[in-house]
Amino acid sequence: MSDSQKVADRPSPVPTPGNGVDRFFRISERGSTFGREIRGGFATFFTMAYILVLNPIILGSAEDKYGAHLDAVQLSTATALVAAVMTVIMGVGGNLPLALAAGLGLNAVVAFQIAPLMSWDDAMGLIVLEGLLICVLVVTGLREAVMHAIPQPLKQAISVGIGLFIAFIGFVDAGFVTRIPDAANTTVPVQLGGSGSLAGWPVLVFCLGVLLTVALLARKVKGAILISIVAMTVVALIINSAADVKSWGLTTPEWPDKLVDTPDFGLIGDFSLFGAFDEPGVGIITVVLLIFTLILSDFFDTMGTVVGISAEAGLLDEDGKVPNLGRVLLIDGAAAVAGGAASSSSATSYIESAAGVGEGSRTGFSNLVTGGLFALALFLTPLLTIVPLQAAAPALVAVGFLMMTQVKHIDWDRYEVAIPAFLTIAVMPFTYSITNGIGAGFLAYVVIKTVLGKAREIHWLLWGTSALFLVYFAIDPVEQLLGVR
Repeated sequence: MSDSQKVADRPSPVPTPGNGVDRFFRISERGSTFGREIRGGFATFFTMAYILVLNPIILGSAEDKYGAHLDAVQLSTATALVAAVMTVIMGVGGNLPLALAAGLGLNAVVAFQIAPLMSWDDAMGLIVLEGLLICVLVVTGLREAVMHAIPQPLKQAISVGIGLFIAFIGFVDAGFVTRIPDAANTTVPVQLGGSGSLAGWPVLVFCLGVLLTVALLARKVKGAILISIVAMTVVALIINSAADVKSWGLTTPEWPDKLVDTPDFGLIGDFSLFGAFDEPGVGIITVVLLIFTLILSDFFDTMGTVVGISAEAGLLDEDGKVPNLGRVLLIDGAAAVAGGAASSSSATSYIESAAGVGEGSRTGFSNLVTGGLFALALFLTPLLTIVPLQAAAPALVAVGFLMMTQVKHIDWDRYEVAIPAFLTIAVMPFTYSITNGIGAGFLAYVVIKTVLGKAREIHWLLWGTSALFLVYFAIDPVEQLLGVR
């Protein structure tokens, strides 16, 4: 975000808080307003509402070791419930504009790596265990200590890398960029559109949405991101009714036959905490490695997201520390427990919260709006899921730009921090993983500092986490050495 825009978004002098809610959430103190927080809450919800459709598809399409499937309607209810409750708790307890929901990537691990080895109850039990262990790490102070041990340039690089990552997500989700199938026998991994060129009404909606969003941002229009999402959803509804559109992807912009649907809470509580350890044919080492993979992914995805969102919102202190970090991390760990207990997979902090920050959110009050919309989604899913990805994705591209501006704070003349920062920034979008980017940056930082004779400058926690990342990246040969494959 440009300096001029930050000044515009944070009025000076700071107004005196007008009521108890303002004082509790420190809305005026952080230079925000109720209007900005509400707009931000709506923007965050619409950019991540796709999880209500996507999570049931990912988990519902897989079967466990015994051939059982999870019910899609029950999954939708569980996903909305956990997102609503944990987002509100994060807003009240952590006072950050940071929404939570079922984690993408983690749900795929559960569906396609864990479930085939055991029953769904046992798989969700592992998620609960993972969340409990993360909470232990928070209570002992280890998780917060790791975040404080990260050098400031790497924190800035994490934020920039996340910006590129979510912009890439926006391009991919909208179909502006697609993966070239391996059968094409080409070395180019992605391409423009579905066949090397842009075609179809959905992509047009996305392109118009990007142009509208950046134009509104350049004009410093209040509510720019939310206005774009709503406007392009209306355009998509009109196009879908007037034109023959083959597919919009996960969400088709059409007025639903009914506005209200009854939630089904049948999956809540369906988990077995230690059942995985008793599964026939699944060794203890395998279970431990699965838990380790889940913890590491959840741990550092959250770390990157929390730092990135806080940095973009201007909430980091002079030492680069996140406010209320201990509570924020504990709530995030509890969200993983809640996700497993509800059979919706591990819930975690969402980088799409950056859309709300870009709209003006600076406090947890916006979470009350986002969480309230997820609660409404329990009953109004047909209405609230008419926003196609092509209408919401431009927000991710715009926020990617805003987060990218922090790259100017990195000292690119100091290779000992510049190279790790570069790897952090590049690996995130190129591997589609926040965790991978952080790991690459950590390992490069430790190696470069060591070869320069500056090993003593490395915090001991960075040595430890880098060693864990080394195992994480080499997990396949490690499993083979341990005989679990």
